[in-house]
Amino acid sequence: MRQLKIPAAFVRGGTSNGIAFLRENLPPDREDWKEIFLAAIGSPDPNRRQLNGMGGGISSLSKVMIVEKSKTEGVDIDYTFCQVSPKDDWVAYTNICGNMASAVGPFAVDEGLVKPEGDEVCLRVRSTNTGVQFDTKFAIDDGKAAVDGNFKLPGVSGTGSPVRNEFLDPGGANTAALLPSGNIIDQLELLNGKKVDASLVDATLAVAYVIAEDIGITGKELPAQVDDDPHLMEQLEHLRCQAGVLMGLGDSLNYIRDNSAVVPKICFVTPPQNSPSLSGEILKADDCDFTARMISSGNCHRALPSTGSACIAVAARIEGSTVNRVARNTDDPSSDVRVMHPSGILSVTADVEKTNSGWYCNRVGVYRTQRRLFDGFVYVPASKVPSLIAAQKKLSEAAK
Repeated sequence: MRQLKIPAAFVRGGTSNGIAFLRENLPPDREDWKEIFLAAIGSPDPNRRQLNGMGGGISSLSKVMIVEKSKTEGVDIDYTFCQVSPKDDWVAYTNICGNMASAVGPFAVDEGLVKPEGDEVCLRVRSTNTGVQFDTKFAIDDGKAAVDGNFKLPGVSGTGSPVRNEFLDPGGANTAALLPSGNIIDQLELLNGKKVDASLVDATLAVAYVIAEDIGITGKELPAQVDDDPHLMEQLEHLRCQAGVLMGLGDSLNYIRDNSAVVPKICFVTPPQNSPSLSGEILKADDCDFTARMISSGNCHRALPSTGSACIAVAARIEGSTVNRVARNTDDPSSDVRVMHPSGILSVTADVEKTNSGWYCNRVGVYRTQRRLFDGFVYVPASKVPSLIAAQKKLSEAAK
């Protein structure tokens, strides 16, 4: 059969790449999107290479974002994020993806959904996946989103024009609360039955945080070392599934494993220590507040998810949490949280306070860069997208 083409762009948002669609160029029924996204990205692929599509073989390079003008009062843009499994036959709409979120505003401006005035714009964006809203602020160059600049994002070569995303009231993005279990510390069980402390935090993203030494590792392992250790990956998945149950995302370990591969994520942290980076540079302990590695859809992230970095900064400000325990002490809770990850060190601002009703996050801000890499059409084999063919036929008949 022939191929079908759909208008799209391929963009980098932060340390992720993905396909960007205007909502109007997709079928009205979201149930029809799965087969399109799988075919376009090149999944499922048991080899995890996605050579038959636009994916890059790991979770951070296997993403789709959908953008449209918002009908919500006070909101400029609605943003839907889709995580596509590099290996299996599933897609998920459960989280925000803060990295791709940094490309949403620029994409909207460049596509003409928003007409900016002046040399800078601030847009309010709503995540349709979670309901969380965020302000995205970036420079404008000759009517389009600026690309050139001096901001260096760890994990991305070169420099670019910064995009600041500030997530508003981000607690409970995937669950019911900032601390979904109601506790600062919960206990999870290792495969050998030993109990370890964990903090289950949901600020833009639901994440379970454990201390690396408690699970028998140093915390400065590079992603390939983590991915290539089957026992460690099994251990982390076992902990993640327990956390998912405690966070209310499912009623059994099997349910979380089979139906919630994207959230919660699992992250291990350690106190500041000299650590190797993917570039070969040795990162210095004095330059960070703690070290972190996060697992995303079966891979150790090569940097940190943007929403993951937002959540970990919030966790660091919650007194007594596992992240707070390992973080460098500070006398200024308004100072940036500096997180060491496999690609470098990033800074996050987190406005967190303890209220009469418990811990609360007002906002959390991250900086990223973005760039449109190319645009035109993405092609999908017609044999892979019967629902798209049916939708196009229905529209064609309605137009007659």
